[in-house]
Amino acid sequence: DSLGDTGPAAFLDIILYSREQIRKENAAMGQDSGSDAPWGIVSIKPQDVDHELPMQPITVMRNALGEEHGGSGVPLDHKAYRESVEFWSSFAPVK
Repeated sequence: DSLGDTGPAAFLDIILYSREQIRKENAAMGQDSGSDAPWGIVSIKPQDVDHELPMQPITVMRNALGEEHGGSGVPLDHKAYRESVEFWSSFAPVK
């Protein structure tokens, strides 16, 4: 029931948030990153295609939560959510 060794990823999709976005989200949760870096890495996604994959549906939903709940505070993009569900219904993340 194992996929076995999937081998190394061909590409890394690195997700960055601006200092302003990180500060905004941290402040909403009563935290402080203590960093003055202009960008922060929030995710590194290994993949085998040279383009951005749709976010997983749970990530789209979480981002739409208010910042006080750890979300980005952006409104839910219904089209992006439907595309995400369609894509991830056919594929599974490998850990």
